[in-house]
Amino acid sequence: MGKVTGFMEYQRLQEASEAPQLRKKHYKEFLLHLDDAQAKIQGARCMDCGIPFCNNGCPVNNIIPDWNDLVYTGNYQLALDTLHSTNNFPEFTGRICPAPCESACTLGINDDPVGIKSIEHFIIDKGWENGWVKPQPALIKTGKKVAVVGSGPAGLAAAQQLARVGHDVTVFEKNDRAGGLLRYGIPDFKMEKSHIDRRIEQMEAEGVVFRTSVLVGKDFPENVTNWSKETISPEQLQKDFDAVIIAGGAEQPRDLPVPGRELKGVHFAMDFLPLQNKVNAGDKVKDQLLATGKNVIVIGGGDTGSDCVGTSNRHGAKSVAQFELLPQPPEQENKPMVWPYWPTKLRTSSSHEEGCDRDWAVATKRLEGKNGKVDKLIAVRVEWKDGKMQEVPNSEFEMKADLVLLAMGFVSPVQQVLDAFGVDKDARGNAKATTDGAGCYKTNVDKVYAAGDMRRGQSLVVWAIREGRQCAREVDAALMGDSVLPR
Repeated sequence: MGKVTGFMEYQRLQEASEAPQLRKKHYKEFLLHLDDAQAKIQGARCMDCGIPFCNNGCPVNNIIPDWNDLVYTGNYQLALDTLHSTNNFPEFTGRICPAPCESACTLGINDDPVGIKSIEHFIIDKGWENGWVKPQPALIKTGKKVAVVGSGPAGLAAAQQLARVGHDVTVFEKNDRAGGLLRYGIPDFKMEKSHIDRRIEQMEAEGVVFRTSVLVGKDFPENVTNWSKETISPEQLQKDFDAVIIAGGAEQPRDLPVPGRELKGVHFAMDFLPLQNKVNAGDKVKDQLLATGKNVIVIGGGDTGSDCVGTSNRHGAKSVAQFELLPQPPEQENKPMVWPYWPTKLRTSSSHEEGCDRDWAVATKRLEGKNGKVDKLIAVRVEWKDGKMQEVPNSEFEMKADLVLLAMGFVSPVQQVLDAFGVDKDARGNAKATTDGAGCYKTNVDKVYAAGDMRRGQSLVVWAIREGRQCAREVDAALMGDSVLPR
């Protein structure tokens, strides 16, 4: 794969990016894909390693060595076909996936791994630039109708796969535009929404119908971003369609039960991030939550917290700090102990590079304010012993806080949707459906399937695509007796 001695001759090359102080002035993407010569060299680094662990490190089982070699030899169109054979939306994963495949790269045992994500980014952008990404409508229609609830990566992948084998697919989305958390959870500076829009156009040309601003069920909780204008009952979907796939995201955020939580200025991350995306899309947002001129504290050290940091800096925050409850991870993982699995190590995001005070092993004790508005956060340092958290004596400290953003992850899908369908749930509040044996992705409710975050909980975009594809195959097999779709 690639050049036989390429991994010894060439170094890993990071994608070029705009300088932090410049990119903070706008919401556009700032990473540039590799040029042809750079991509050739990066593809050449792929080893003839015998067992490509990267294939299994990737949840959609991308055939990585093959398209690395095709890029090295300049056969870009076949590289695109190979990439698309396992991944419906490589422009999404090539931008926002954390690339577990690279952690599994054999070269990564004692060197920098192959830049798999940057090559994927190059291939799909090359495909769009040359007009190689075209609709693939089914030649024969089956007459079967499938409803997909949720238009995030799981719902989109399932819908596209089913439409391409001839089913009539309708996607229902509660928000005003399709894309789910891809559109309203991912900042535009990480992925511009034009990438979603052109996939929607492709899917509509393939026969998929999108119905936006439609809520399936009723009584949505107030803390879930929701612009629905119409409701439809699960019973109606089961009556009108031969199968229903519920593929919504994990949108129930983890709360912070401390004194002062009720103060104004304390918000969930998803009260903050979607509004800027709507403004970027040209919408007028009344009373937009802004970080401009404020001392911002982000609680939660994951990707959502990082997105809050990047957005706050673009608003012009006075200061931005980010707390994590867990200890600071090591800068370099112990590769012999963890390879080929995803390692725990210190990761610095592009948003952190733009300006942020990070701190670890910090727990929030309480929030204080004046006139009902937060102005101070009281925290304490903690240490972990035998897996248990203990406060460090006499370590309490306070910080100025005008805006506190809670980005501590998501505990489950929205329960009201599952309850409306009467779907059994697991101990974590996810839809209960197996991925093994007969009836994969099938819930206890007749004709109803579950995939993505709705079934497995908060996870990666690449896992959502995998589940959507696999669920589509199970639905197709159930409707037709067999399926030509890949798992």
